[in-house]
Amino acid sequence: MIIVAGHITVEPSVRANYLAGCTAVVEQARRTPGCLEFSVSADLIDPSRVVVFERWDSPASVESFRGSGPDGDEAAAIVSASVAQYVVAEARSLT
Repeated sequence: MIIVAGHITVEPSVRANYLAGCTAVVEQARRTPGCLEFSVSADLIDPSRVVVFERWDSPASVESFRGSGPDGDEAAAIVSASVAQYVVAEARSLT
């Protein structure tokens, strides 16, 4: 399993528009074979922070989905980003 997780920082005044612009990519990702979970959401405390969380069944699934990154409007809104990809060898259910 692959997990992609981290956060993006945007100006607080543009966060709502940034998130609205992410709707189509979230819908597309969730329809992609191998996508187990994909979300882009507002942080509950920091008005400039956007949380990214993805789970994929394999590295090939992630790579088949990835394009060249955010489009011009999304990329322009990003002040900074800290997102990483993790390879998970084992998982234990907590529910």
